[in-house]
Amino acid sequence: MTRLFIDADACPVKAECYRVATRLRVEVLVVSNGGIRPDPNPLIRLVIVPDGPDEADKWIAEEIGTGDLCVTSDIPLADRCLKAGARALRPNGDPFTAANIGHQLAMRDLQADLRAADPFRQGGGKPFGKADRSRFLDALDRQLRGAIRDAGNP
Repeated sequence: MTRLFIDADACPVKAECYRVATRLRVEVLVVSNGGIRPDPNPLIRLVIVPDGPDEADKWIAEEIGTGDLCVTSDIPLADRCLKAGARALRPNGDPFTAANIGHQLAMRDLQADLRAADPFRQGGGKPFGKADRSRFLDALDRQLRGAIRDAGNP
């Protein structure tokens, strides 16, 4: 049975995930270190993991499998999900794939090296906007339907 995993601590699209998963009748696992309010929807389960670096990522990577989908911005977690046979999607709607994950891991490492070499280098990125939310909804619907097919669900 297909499940939707949400790396939830900094996810800006939880409500959109709930809406699409409810429509498609897919179980949602909201994985967090805490501080997220449980949702009364019976398809949505809040999973609280211990405090610590990457605890939510470790839990997701151990539980996810073929026919599942993970919404995350974390590139190493996305890589682990893909290796487990699952799908992974960024909150802006960009999918992680076997064809692009290697490049994204390399770019992540390069950016980390650049930040370490220049302590005045400012991070950040463009703000999350309406277009990102709309693109995410469309991509989530497509990816969840694909995950359902991958799992062999009707």
